[in-house]
Parts: sequence; structure tokens; C-alpha cells
Amino acid sequence: MSDGNVAVVTGASSGIGAATARRLAAEGFQVVAAARRRDRLSELVAGITAAGGSATAVTCDVTSDRAVAELADQLPGPLALLVNNAGGARGLDPVESAQVDDWQWMYEVNVLGTLRVTKALLPALEASGAGTVVVMSSTAGQVVYEGGGGYSAAKHAQTALAGTLRLELSGRPVRVIEIDPGLVKTDEFSLVRFRGDAALAEAVYAGVAEPLVAEDIADCVAWCATRPHHVNVDQLVVRPLAQAAQHKLHRE
Repeated sequence: MSDGNVAVVTGASSGIGAATARRLAAEGFQVVAAARRRDRLSELVAGITAAGGSATAVTCDVTSDRAVAELADQLPGPLALLVNNAGGARGLDPVESAQVDDWQWMYEVNVLGTLRVTKALLPALEASGAGTVVVMSSTAGQVVYEGGGGYSAAKHAQTALAGTLRLELSGRPVRVIEIDPGLVKTDEFSLVRFRGDAALAEAVYAGVAEPLVAEDIADCVAWCATRPHHVNVDQLVVRPLAQAAQHKLHRE
């Protein structure tokens, strides 16, 4: 594995993060898989290694300044790619009955987590001479919907962060790519949102013949990240065929 091909993926213990780590390893990146749950990371890294890829696990909570600083200190070589994937949603309450703690958690993980990790790793990305920052936002960062005020507010902020960073890095060798998925069926996103209520989580995807899956988004990350470095995919919006718009979802 050559130096300068390191990719850090946050939130790598499940869902889109895990799929992205596997895909980037298959593309030849030396993956640093970062997340809170060490047991899941160890399983992920073992699978990548068994498939002939290169990966290491770093336990990291993106809401902790100390943990993020330690992540920055554990890079195995020059950093080419950062995928800010850690995030999530909590609750589907209207604004008038919103849980402030849920909103705080969503902002802390989605927005401030992206800020912390990007700040910590930006010097290494720039030093590589050809760095890439991927921000995993959402179509909720473009269009609001009932019950999604907290999540949509966090994703709008994350989108603003990505766009601002791109402007501020103009003329420097770091590109900023924002990926905005629509409906993606993963093992945990809706379960976390509904605090483990499997019935409510499954109802989100009921009747949708083919929602996106984590591997679809990992494919988008890999495609964007492997374009020639002068090619910057500013914003990639990706939805399942069944989802014509945020409020237009075909159910069979």
C-alpha cells in the first residue's frame, strides 16, 4: 500500500460508514475506520483484511475534542481523503413538542462532529498536496419536512459548512464534496431515530420496492473520491427511483 492513499471514515461501525470503508479499501485506500464501538470496528477491519484490503480501527467519538485529536495523531501516512459520515437523527416530533436534547444531539454529531474532525485533519489533507473532504449531508439539508425540524436544521447547517469550507479553501489543494442521500435503508438509522422501535423504523420503508442501501452511497463516495483531483463534484444528490422528491415517495 503506497503512502498518500490514507482515507479516514467516521461513523464507520455500521451502515453507510461501514460500506464506505469496505468500498474504499477495495479501491486501494488504506482505510482508518473511526467510530465509538470498538467491537464493530474490529469486525469490520477483520473483514476488510480478509478480503485483501488495508484498514485500521480507531475508537473515536466525534463529539469529543480529545478523541478527535487522538484520531489525528494516529494516521498511518499522508492523508488523501476524509469522509465525514458520522451523524444521525433522533425523533420525529413537531417543533411545538420537540425534545431539546434530541436537537442538541443532532447538531453536536452532524454539524460539530464534522467541524471537529475537519479542523483536526485539514492540515494533513493539505500537506498531502491533493486532499479531499467528503461531507455526508442529506436531502433534508435542502428541503424541510414535517417532524424533521431538528434533523433538517442540522443537515442544513452541515450543507452550509461544506459550502463555506469550499470557498475558504479556494486556491489550496483540498476539494470539498457534499453527498446528499435521500431514502436509504440501513441497519440502524431509523432504529436510532425511533429509539429502538423496530416497527416504527420498518414503517419508514414499507411498500418501497427498492430503497437505496448503504452500498449505493459508498459507490457514490468512491466515484467522487477517485475522480482526477482537478474535478470537484460540489454536490451529489442521490435518491431511489421511488423517491421523486422529498415528499413524493412511491409505495406499492
